[in-house]
Amino acid sequence: MKALIFAAGLGERMRPLTDHTPKPLLPVADTPLIEWHLQRLAALGIVEVVINTSWLAEQFPRQLGDGSRWGLRLHFSHEGPVPLETGGGMYNALPLLGDAPFIAVNGDIWSDFDFARLPSTLDGLAHLVMVDNPEHHPRGDFILGQDGQLRDDGDAPRLTFAGIGLYRPSLLQDWQTVIGDVQGSDAVPPRFKLAPLLRAAMALEAVSGQHHAGAWTDVGTPQRLQQLDARLRGTGG
Repeated sequence: MKALIFAAGLGERMRPLTDHTPKPLLPVADTPLIEWHLQRLAALGIVEVVINTSWLAEQFPRQLGDGSRWGLRLHFSHEGPVPLETGGGMYNALPLLGDAPFIAVNGDIWSDFDFARLPSTLDGLAHLVMVDNPEHHPRGDFILGQDGQLRDDGDAPRLTFAGIGLYRPSLLQDWQTVIGDVQGSDAVPPRFKLAPLLRAAMALEAVSGQHHAGAWTDVGTPQRLQQLDARLRGTGG
């Protein structure tokens, strides 16, 4: 199995920290955010990891090399000066990811989630890791049913998508049917969000999920980065 790390964002909410450093390369407890993911993916036995890049893209191979220090082979999927959003970024990386299910993780989160807890087989089109709603996102994203299926409709409490998932490439096969005339969807390569495709797949009961009750942080602001750094230094990670 291969893995994709989303690392192409502009990091606008993290400025001025991201003026000269891409957000996934910002250090927490002396280790860049993205390297925490690389360590855990390597521990799972993953060998090939694709990293999509845009903002300050040249810093990633300079910092990470070829991945050999973790026993990995890194491939960089450059998106140009304008990021392609999550859907476009995943679609653009498919030639490097192949035809089998793959793991995808946001490069700007930190979690103690063990990737070995992901299912060994994928019955539907996607499987998402969900977490309790943080203070900055109290409404959550999706409903995790007792049957393990994720849904976008209903009155049950919602959980927040952790930015960790398992995907089939076929999730993006008919992306234009779902995305339609969204601005940028006719660009080459196309630029579109992944969430509409996930919601369409949920309507077909093709997206499963699991709840992670452990540590998780969306490192979206300098304050959250500082808090995470202090917590990891205090607990040893």
